[in-house]
Amino acid sequence: MKLFYKPGTCSLATHIILNELEYQYELEKTDTGTSTTESGINYLSVNPNGYVPALQTDDGEVITENPAILQYLADKAPEAGLAPPNGSFARTRLQELLNFLSAELHKAYGPFFSNEPLDDSAASKASQKIARRVTHLERRLSDGRAYLLGADFGVADAYAFVVLNWSGTVGFDLGAFPKVSSFVERVRTRPSVVRAMIAEGLIAGENVEERQAS
Repeated sequence: MKLFYKPGTCSLATHIILNELEYQYELEKTDTGTSTTESGINYLSVNPNGYVPALQTDDGEVITENPAILQYLADKAPEAGLAPPNGSFARTRLQELLNFLSAELHKAYGPFFSNEPLDDSAASKASQKIARRVTHLERRLSDGRAYLLGADFGVADAYAFVVLNWSGTVGFDLGAFPKVSSFVERVRTRPSVVRAMIAEGLIAGENVEERQAS
């Protein structure tokens, strides 16, 4: 498999799940601004929409959109428990959550990455929108569960972590959301996450053991 990615973007969620499953895969760094990849491929020939992620399967099929890719990977290895079984009500809850993460939480951060400067009013409105979405996750975690669907890590947690991790970049303070903040730090120390963030140049490789143990 080959993952077309851009460092730190939502494609990091797929990268994390590939590591969780210990799959063999290639990484193809992609410049979505110029629609070219590091090996010189015209990325629009891979994904005409021009954004990441795109996952090329071993048989040459290309899958786009995080919810689809994440569920595809989880279903390839059901024994890993990264998604509830297809056809179950729990799977419907996962799809509900993935749609929320994609259409609501992810989208709420969008104004800060639009390449258009935000004045104070626009930034405040965008932050308020993020806060409403994060509040939903805070309520979900308020029963003491470790992850968004319960006790076990799954594909939705990888996606949520990546989006919430943008908070520092855009200046949104997660401090008012203690459950969400703990969730982010819990996911951040997973070996699959550390490996992906090192590979994408988001964190340095030294002191990895300390990160995972903290």
